[in-house]
Amino acid sequence: MENVLRPLIVVGGAVLLTLVIGWATDLLLRRADGRQSETPLWGLLRRGRVPYQLLLCAALLRGSYDEAQLFQDHRVGIGRTLTVVLIGSAAWLVIRIAAAVVETSYTRYASSRAHRDPARVRRVRTQVTLIMRVVSAVVGVVAVAAMLLTFPAFRAAGASLLASAGILGIVAGVAAQSTLSNMFAGFQIAFGDMVRIGDTVVVDGEWGTVEEITLTYLTVRTWDERRITMPVSYFTSKPFENWSRGTPQMTGVVYWQLDHSAPVDEMRDKLRDILRECPAWDGRAYDLSVTDTTPNTMEVRALMTAKDADDVWTVRVTVRERMIGWLVREHPYALPRVNTADALLPPHRPPAPRRSPDGFPNRRAVETPRADRG
Repeated sequence: MENVLRPLIVVGGAVLLTLVIGWATDLLLRRADGRQSETPLWGLLRRGRVPYQLLLCAALLRGSYDEAQLFQDHRVGIGRTLTVVLIGSAAWLVIRIAAAVVETSYTRYASSRAHRDPARVRRVRTQVTLIMRVVSAVVGVVAVAAMLLTFPAFRAAGASLLASAGILGIVAGVAAQSTLSNMFAGFQIAFGDMVRIGDTVVVDGEWGTVEEITLTYLTVRTWDERRITMPVSYFTSKPFENWSRGTPQMTGVVYWQLDHSAPVDEMRDKLRDILRECPAWDGRAYDLSVTDTTPNTMEVRALMTAKDADDVWTVRVTVRERMIGWLVREHPYALPRVNTADALLPPHRPPAPRRSPDGFPNRRAVETPRADRG
């Protein structure tokens, strides 16, 4: 009977004590979050309650296992299992706490700088994201190494592994050359301020917004909601357009192919009126000029400014649509057309005689009418 009650008391007591401590800790975090609502730290720390309770339970069972003398036939196996669980839950809890602290710091920084320097906020966000990935990877590697060292076979092989570490490092470096280059490129992007999360970029002719940056790849969300995944080494080895670099302000361009009789001055005034009614125009500058001509048409270019890439697109489509509508209603002659009228001859030059379809002069067309012909 004692062999049955003792395991139940030890395991049940450890689980009950874990639940009580976990509930009390969560209650304290909720109250702290309610009192200090300006910081999200306490609410974010509550995400670690599962690894926290798992760590408590594993620690209590590991500490009371030897004293309770449970399952002596499987003592070594159960002890190593509890140790592995303890190490894994501790690593999990460390990652959750680090993520809560980093995210809280970024939230405070972003709330204080969002209106003054949004580009710097995106840069810090990119750096914080990559740092958290590095921290998670380091903690995971250390935890796995600690778990492996709990087994004597791995400790005995440690000397031989250290002796061959140089050769293995060279082989691994050659085999993972592309992976390592992407990893170093990720650090270069994060701290070199080349591209940040939220930047508007053009890569391989595709326009989109940087949505995610990891140590090895980068995701661009295009305007039609497609996702383009590219290795981060692309941004360190090839040129690309970053429309958010420096200031996000941009100048948009709209072209029209019009007839030579188009009223350019009136179009300039109409462009001003259209921009004044467009909320996306930032009011910095605008212009309308004739930039090129062909035998049949002339090219008219309109320039307008906006505060970012999204607004400049809105201004361009608005100006293009409303200007064409105005020309159709008020000046239809300004639209390009195929000219089928007779060409105007230079002054003091007699007209050429008309010819019949067979190529001979039309005598009726060139014959001078006589007044006495009756």
